[in-house]
Amino acid sequence: MSAGWVAGAVRAKALVSRCPGTEAVREIAESATLSDARRYLAATPYARGVRTADGLLEVQRAVTAGLLWHLRVLAGWLPRGGARLLVPLAAGFEIANVAHRFTGPEDRRTAAPEPYRLGALETAWRRLERAGTPAQLRAALTASPWGDPGGDTPWALLAGMRMAAARRTAAAVPPARRWAQGRAALLAARELFLYGRSLPEPVRRDAARLLGARAAAAASYPEFRDRLPAAARWVLTKAAEPDGLWRAEVRWWRTVQSDGAAMLRDGRDGPRVVVGAVAVLSVDAWRVRAALESAARGGRPGEVFDALA
Repeated sequence: MSAGWVAGAVRAKALVSRCPGTEAVREIAESATLSDARRYLAATPYARGVRTADGLLEVQRAVTAGLLWHLRVLAGWLPRGGARLLVPLAAGFEIANVAHRFTGPEDRRTAAPEPYRLGALETAWRRLERAGTPAQLRAALTASPWGDPGGDTPWALLAGMRMAAARRTAAAVPPARRWAQGRAALLAARELFLYGRSLPEPVRRDAARLLGARAAAAASYPEFRDRLPAAARWVLTKAAEPDGLWRAEVRWWRTVQSDGAAMLRDGRDGPRVVVGAVAVLSVDAWRVRAALESAARGGRPGEVFDALA
């Protein structure tokens, strides 16, 4: 392992060591008010943006922005070219930037936030940001590593980006390939069998690459589950029907957490340690966001939070 990867692995473990962790997150979830939860977060790595955030959505976004900041810090510690390993893993921030462009003023409960600034973790955001229409946005995506989403409706653009993120992660981040295949199975199952929407052709091709052509062409949910390769079938094990996909989502996050923690413990390969750290940091931020929602409801964690925590 090069000195640069050693430094990156050390920094990755240091960032993870500062995470609130499961017990602290439950305390946040059981806070009587959102203000109480915010005060708790002031002593965590998420304090940077939480202090000035107001309202649940702003505080949750501050937590997500804190995660992105940590990933950018980690990228800066990696050897030359090492940040490329993190770019697909940070794709969700760029997708969120695009998704926000389709939220009308009447749908916003808070002032429009600034887009996430990804720095070295950007795929094509500066080009996408300049696109003035959905058609221009599709053209910008097509000319970038994202690829053609297959349409310029908000749904087609976002579905294409989400499946492309899974495809890019599987290709560029070998330790995360299993997570990418599980994510692709969730995305396809949700679109095809929960919402009843046909996948645009480029999205279907990406799904076929990750899940196999037979699964991508399945006519029913049971058939889809049966045709999935073992590397993706695990995520739907306890979701016998499409309305149980929320449990599959929780299973995906819990698996990312356990796999990431195992990579950190192994500690012999710098890139694997870094990928494991990104996984654990991402799950922690996801749990904190869920805990904040519980606090906003009066400190009554629900079934979903219990399942993920």
